[in-house]
Parts: sequence; structure tokens; C-alpha cells
Amino acid sequence: MKQQRHEVADGERFAFGANWAQFLKVLNDERINMAETSLKRMLQVDDLRGKRFIDVGSGSGLFSLAARRLGARVHSFDYDSKSVACTAELKRRYFQDDSEWVVEEGSILDREYIDRLSEFDVVYSWGVLHHTGDMWQALNNVSQLAVGGRLFISIYNDQGRRSRLWLRVKRLYNAMPSPLRWLVLYPSWVVLWGRITLVDILRAKPFHTWRNYAEQGARSMHPWHDLVDWVGGLPFEVARPEEIFDFYREKGFQLDRLVTCGGSLGCNQFVFSHRA
Repeated sequence: MKQQRHEVADGERFAFGANWAQFLKVLNDERINMAETSLKRMLQVDDLRGKRFIDVGSGSGLFSLAARRLGARVHSFDYDSKSVACTAELKRRYFQDDSEWVVEEGSILDREYIDRLSEFDVVYSWGVLHHTGDMWQALNNVSQLAVGGRLFISIYNDQGRRSRLWLRVKRLYNAMPSPLRWLVLYPSWVVLWGRITLVDILRAKPFHTWRNYAEQGARSMHPWHDLVDWVGGLPFEVARPEEIFDFYREKGFQLDRLVTCGGSLGCNQFVFSHRA
């Protein structure tokens, strides 16, 4: 999308797709299996056979792939053209010419596009809606897709002053020329990883947490690409768990499962069911 490219060039939006393209270089069967396990655990199912699954903001395409491997009919879309390319690449690798997996470019803020889509058994959007630039409208639009189904989303936790400080960091990072972004990225690594790394060294297990990041509830992610995604991630909005709960309760959804980040940095995860 031309608008997306202009926003990236103007420093208003992070190039998520470029980061995901790098992540695909380290994607392996172990990470894919962990993604499947993550979906099954949060949705409390053994598989997704016969289910219609939509991945709103598919990013790398990893969780679209996981859902397809679990038997779902999958529809993936993303606002970032390079993210769409990443998802299409995973489909080519694992489900080439599969009519049960659709990959396309689209925006959750585009009501005409959303109105053309059907309703789904599982609507999945992990760490996406707070990056749209209009989080509450995006939250509203995904509810339209989940009528009669389930909604699995994650939203950045509102940490008050700390969240506002990170917003400044993200704006600075995106405003800087690419060759100079390490000036923001490496100090951020120290803030986020310095203490953990020191503890690992004192335990005579240097970089143990870094090497085992994917196994520690991090959704199969690689720590470096997750760090870049966090530091660069613009637009950036946050919400308290009760705000999300109240928002969807008024729309006829009930909370099935909640996993919080304990009031710290990161995402709170929600699984809702729509009371038809």
C-alpha cells in the first residue's frame, strides 16, 4: 500500500514486514511446533479441523501456518505488503497451491474490506491491533468477524508513564536514518536484557535465557527480532486489561481465557467467545 510506504518513510510506522522477512531465516520445525502448541493451549483445543480461522495482521505467517497444520481453513491478511509476502512464502513452502489457505493484503481499519469478509470460527490477532494507529476502531472491527465465534487477541499492557517513555523511544528510533538506529536499539537491549544477562552469567549459564527465548512462552519468536519489533513498533497504543474486558462485554462477548503480563512490559492475551 502506498500509504504504508509513505508512513514508513516519514518515520510514522515501523517496517514490520522487513523484520519478519529476517525472522523467516531462523524459522524451523521446532518453532512451528511451538506455535501450534501455543494456539492449542490458549484456545483449549486439540486441533482446528473444520474451523474457519482468520489471521488479522498475519506478520510472518507463522500462526497462519500453525492453524492450517492444525486443520483450519485459513484466511490471512496484513496491511504491510512485505508481511503479506512473508505469509505467502510460508504458504509456498508448506501448502503450495492449497485452496484452503488464502493470503492477501488488507487493513483491519478498512470497513469496506472487512464487510466483504465472512464470519469466522476463530479470529486471531496477536500484537497487531495496537499498531494500526486506531486501536479502538480496530478492536471494534475484529468483533464483526467473530460474531458467533471466538476472538483471540493480545494488546500491549498500559504501564502509564513507562508506556509513554517507550513511545518516545519508538518515535526516536523510526525518525533516525537506518544506519544510526543502533544508537537507540543497543541501549534498549541493555534496559530490557542487561539484568537477565547478568543473572545468567552469575549462574554460570551465559545467555541461557537468550538462547532459550522461544521455549519460554515467547510464541516461538527469536529474541533479536522481537527486540527490534518492540523498539521500532509504531504506531503504538496500550490498554489496561479491564478496558479490553469491558469493551467486549458490551458487544456480547464473554471472556474464556486471560493471560496477563503481570502488570509489566508486554501483551495481555484474551480469548473471548461471542454469545450468539
